[in-house]
Amino acid sequence: MSYFHARTVEGDFDAVLERTRAALQKHGFGVLTEIDVQATLKAKIGEDFRPYRILGACNPVMAHEALMMEPHVGVMLPCNVVVQQTADGVEVFAVEPAASMSAIDNAGLLAHARTVGEHLRAAVDEV
Repeated sequence: MSYFHARTVEGDFDAVLERTRAALQKHGFGVLTEIDVQATLKAKIGEDFRPYRILGACNPVMAHEALMMEPHVGVMLPCNVVVQQTADGVEVFAVEPAASMSAIDNAGLLAHARTVGEHLRAAVDEV
């Protein structure tokens, strides 16, 4: 099992970033955090880096269900979705929740993570 699901699309980085946010919202995810890796690396260590954003996506209902099954699962939340500029276009990729949740011995949580992953994959595929 891969630990992420990805696709590369054509378009302006900022436009793809907005389409990603819209696709996540359509599938019930809000963006709780956004890390501009390019700006952070420039400010902190003076390094130039390609446009790269990490979105911390959360579906509140699904997160609540996961927390009810496993109180420490919060260390693996929210679900990261990344938008990065590549030579081939703009790549959008999301964590595969079942890959990380398989570290927890909880069959119900793993099944739940697979459902969350289906929603994330659908959002990525729509961008």
